[in-house]
Amino acid sequence: MDREATMPSLFENAISSIRMGVEDYRQQDGDRVLSAVRNLYAGVLLLAKETLIRQAPNADPRDVIGAAFKPVPNNQGGVDHVVAGHRTIDFDNIDRRFKDFGLTIDRKALSELNDIRNDIEHHYTDRPEASIRTAIAKAFPVISSLFRQIDENPVDHLEAEWETMLSERALYDHEVAAARASLSGVKWHATFMENAKLRCGSCGSELLEQKIPDNDSQSCVEFRCRNCAATPDVATVVEAAVEDTYGVDEYLRAKDAGEDGPIYDCPVCERHTYLEDEDLCANCGESLDFTSECFRCSSAISIQDYLDGLDEGLCGYCTNVADKVMRE
Repeated sequence: MDREATMPSLFENAISSIRMGVEDYRQQDGDRVLSAVRNLYAGVLLLAKETLIRQAPNADPRDVIGAAFKPVPNNQGGVDHVVAGHRTIDFDNIDRRFKDFGLTIDRKALSELNDIRNDIEHHYTDRPEASIRTAIAKAFPVISSLFRQIDENPVDHLEAEWETMLSERALYDHEVAAARASLSGVKWHATFMENAKLRCGSCGSELLEQKIPDNDSQSCVEFRCRNCAATPDVATVVEAAVEDTYGVDEYLRAKDAGEDGPIYDCPVCERHTYLEDEDLCANCGESLDFTSECFRCSSAISIQDYLDGLDEGLCGYCTNVADKVMRE
């Protein structure tokens, strides 16, 4: 018998892994929820690869999902790029391949599941079970999106597991909506906070609600997590939201230009929450009162110059020149 004819297809393996993952998830058991992470994560990646392959049905699947390629002479004065080895794309580069193929995948929704899977592979995770279950539930819409992109009906393949996914995601969305509604009247110091994802520092969930829904003052917000019942203080939540929103920009600016910003340590509350874009502290609301233009050369005086004590009307360069003249 032809061995290839008896082997499950990539799509069949994806369906099998997803169904096992959802079944593990449904059991409400600590050990099974870890198995759910492994199975569901594997199933999503397999389904993603199947989605890519179906975009180029006449191509060799290895050319579509191969992770590495090497140039070889094509005997016509040029080169062809052929697959090198048997390794296929993984979490780190699958979203790039999707973009190349004009497809979409919510990599961020899978990142938390990927982190947990990596912890499990190293035989360690300190995340509470509730946090792991939340990460799994966030992957359900990714699976739904992949089915839509290959024009397959998930209920035809997942059956009862699809019903579980629908009910869990519906509950999660309901809980998120209720949590956000409790904060809808808060007058945040920074405008970005109106749409920021607020996360519980204990479990990583977005299910943070305000204990007193009628409160509209940021300084009086009392958080409670609907997922693990933790009660994080508002400053910690705001600081985490700032990092989540501006952290990448801060890293790239430091890496590419060697410059500070767009987040700074606030000299008033000492939190890393002072925002260049809004010229105030997202945590305490204070704004810095300093001369922002050098009176000698009209160059901008940076926030960091002010925080470093170089705010006497001169930019960093002119301050250095003045110091040199005084030393001479």
